Amino acid sequence: MAEQLGLGLVLGAAIGAAVSWTGQRQQRQRRSQRGAVLQGKTLTTPQLLAWIDAATQGWLILTPDLTIAYINEKAERLLQISRNLLVRGQPLEEVLSIPELEEAIVRVRHQQRPQRTEWEWQSDPLEAIVLPGSDEWLLVLLQSCRSLEAQQQQQERWVSDVAHELKTPLTALMLVSDRLESAVQGQDTVLVERLQKELRRLQLMVEDLLELSRLENSLPRDDQAYSALCLDNLVENAWTSIRPLAEERGVSLALHSDEPAPLLGDQRRLHRAILNLLDNALRYSPDHSQVEVEILPSGGWWLLSIRDHGPGLSEKDLTNMFQRFYRGDPSRARSNRSGSGLGLAIVQQIAVNHGGRIQARNHPEGGTNVELLLPKGGQAA
Repeated sequence: MAEQLGLGLVLGAAIGAAVSWTGQRQQRQRRSQRGAVLQGKTLTTPQLLAWIDAATQGWLILTPDLTIAYINEKAERLLQISRNLLVRGQPLEEVLSIPELEEAIVRVRHQQRPQRTEWEWQSDPLEAIVLPGSDEWLLVLLQSCRSLEAQQQQQERWVSDVAHELKTPLTALMLVSDRLESAVQGQDTVLVERLQKELRRLQLMVEDLLELSRLENSLPRDDQAYSALCLDNLVENAWTSIRPLAEERGVSLALHSDEPAPLLGDQRRLHRAILNLLDNALRYSPDHSQVEVEILPSGGWWLLSIRDHGPGLSEKDLTNMFQRFYRGDPSRARSNRSGSGLGLAIVQQIAVNHGGRIQARNHPEGGTNVELLLPKGGQAA
């Protein structure tokens, strides 16, 4: 156990360093180049533990068998664990019984992605972020939601107010541009068309920002809006929305599914996610080609694979394509249509909120393959 505790402390230190010191990495590199870093100096374990104990968040480090390797004072206070009770070295299930936390741990181990969850503990709303580590070690960061709720409400009000303030002048400008379109002649018509195009793009960006903000402030797998759905139908309905654009370029849909793919989910948002993925595939597809969609069972999951036959993506694009406002190399796109730069970020957040994930890779035979993984029946495996 002492050896495991040592490994846990190293894991906690590594994760803490990754979370807290990322912004200082370049500064340290510059100091190293100037010869300012002292040679042979290393951080000691007592210093690392002192920083963890002084953190404003609760720290809970779990071993691969879910034994508590380390817990700081903040976590003990949040979880209302008496300091006279020795919990280090004890199994988590014998110390705490929190179904929401246990479920988040299962999702982290399956998806190898950080998971956020909330629950009420002794009348105090708590939030936890579970981070995966190497060899199945886990770090749980805890904090109270009381102050977070106020911050979230303030942020939502701010986004709503900004969106409202932007929508009003944008609507007025669109009305003015419509009047200008009927009043101008000759070369001025081109300028008015350009103005209308940019105004529509701004309107789309405002709407997408609002949607992304709502998604990011929603709890994962909030089933209030969930209903019984079929993945095949979602794909067909989404393709219907963009079929006129596809037919203009002779691009068709090839849907392959050996069995019905039922699941529980938010119909509106899953439709939005699949529509964004199909639209993105269409944008990169050559004329007179196919967008290939395949639905496969994968244990307790459905794997939705969408492949285009375009030129593929660079390593930079594959790494950053789901970040907000990221735009890939425009020379690779086969369509001049442009979006808000938030479409794939919205898809990723919808996947996370449904307990799934999304990833992209270049297909060995050409083109790009995007894979959306969603739990069957709305339950993680």
